[in-house]
Amino acid sequence: MEYRKFGNTYAVRMDRGEEIVAKLTELCEKEQIHLATVEALGAVDHAVLCVYDVPTKTFFRQPFDGPMEIGHLGGSVTTKDGKVYLHLHGTVCDQELNAHGGHINELRVSATCEMFIHTLEGTVERQMSEEIGLNLFQFV
Repeated sequence: MEYRKFGNTYAVRMDRGEEIVAKLTELCEKEQIHLATVEALGAVDHAVLCVYDVPTKTFFRQPFDGPMEIGHLGGSVTTKDGKVYLHLHGTVCDQELNAHGGHINELRVSATCEMFIHTLEGTVERQMSEEIGLNLFQFV
């Protein structure tokens, strides 16, 4: 991974074999990014996407393997208990151009990933909602 900062925005290149969620977390910890939006595109060969079912408070996980393009990756960087908390959603397209989307759990780069991280001043903390079963924005 290589990156440069331009004003309040980081331009990031992730390379073959790197896992996007882990590398993004690593970068946010190193650069002390506590509040940001994220957008990216690229090519991956492994993805784990999830869909959340509110009534059962369960994530349904689905792995995908093979050549895929990231149609879109977007999300937020916030904090939970003072630590980096990522919330990423995205769409990947397989060789037949079938799109698969949802909450991103894992994405492994096969060629490259181009990402922009737009930082914001301040912090938004997360807190577990027992009713929903998710860590929601908590404005203090």
